[in-house]
Amino acid sequence: MSIEVRSVSKSFGSFLALDDVSLRVGDGELVALLGPSGGGKTSLLRIIAGLEEPDRGTVLFHGEDATRRDARERRVGFVFQHYALFRRMTVFENVAFGLRVKPRGERPSEADVKRRVGELLKLVQLDWLGDRLPSELSGGQRQRVALARALAVEPKVLLLDEPFGSLDARVRQELRRWLRRLHDEIRLTSLFVTHDQEEALEVADRVVLLDRGRVVQDGTPADLFEHPADPFVLDFLGSVNIFHGRVENGRAHLGPLSVAYPDAPHDGALPASGYARPWEIDLSRDLEGVEGFPATVRHVAAAGAVVRLELAPDDGTILKVEISRERFAELAPSPGDRLRVVPRNVRVFLGGPGQG
Repeated sequence: MSIEVRSVSKSFGSFLALDDVSLRVGDGELVALLGPSGGGKTSLLRIIAGLEEPDRGTVLFHGEDATRRDARERRVGFVFQHYALFRRMTVFENVAFGLRVKPRGERPSEADVKRRVGELLKLVQLDWLGDRLPSELSGGQRQRVALARALAVEPKVLLLDEPFGSLDARVRQELRRWLRRLHDEIRLTSLFVTHDQEEALEVADRVVLLDRGRVVQDGTPADLFEHPADPFVLDFLGSVNIFHGRVENGRAHLGPLSVAYPDAPHDGALPASGYARPWEIDLSRDLEGVEGFPATVRHVAAAGAVVRLELAPDDGTILKVEISRERFAELAPSPGDRLRVVPRNVRVFLGGPGQG
């Protein structure tokens, strides 16, 4: 079942939550709605689910207009951030609930309910906990029960609103890998909301990045990471160093940096900023090199798979740099050392600070 959103807008009082948003989720695709708080992600998800109506625009399921359809008619499974499980029902009864409240003509027999719930609990790896109450489960287990309950009614589309947001970091990592494996197995058209860029990039087939009610970029995780549409995308998808300056006569002059910028106008200078991720920067003990610029090591964090350093160039800014442990062993930097900073990749965008 494909989902298509065409020119959807939604306001709550004077607040414009969605501003002419369009996107498509293909049949069997797993798509992440990513963005900062207040960007419009949950509003869009609720409009797709039929829990809110748009002020303008259209929602289509498999090419058919579903904009005014009741939520129950859309065959959507919805998983909330805080589980929304029935506290006095066992795990089995929570999952069975949606089947038992179907209209009499559609309600499965008790034998079919038991079979279906048993299959789902096995699918989410909780078949041994069917007689437990939600209070007896961990947060990760409760979220899997919520997912099984959403799947019980055999939805055509699965919608998840910050499904792992209330869990600790380690459980979140385990569950997002599990969700990816589960999706590969059942291939149900799925759309999930998150503000965690690492989660979106790891789990989704495609990422739709929203900010202030508009789609900023829509593409594969690799597209967004390697070819960001603007500085907001670059900055949102992880730590980045920013160099402010100007472009002129084929060069970008960015603080202590000067890099080729062939698209620069030839009839004057324009403000610009350059962006380099921490791992796109190399360090050298050769202070006389022609590339890069000198900086003083301020802090070294050597725990983990990579070594993170903070350096202070002579202009008073702070740079974040990540190097391999092998490179760290070669350089052996300590706070107070002077090193040459050599960015390997600088993305240049026209406009002053905060623009773009």
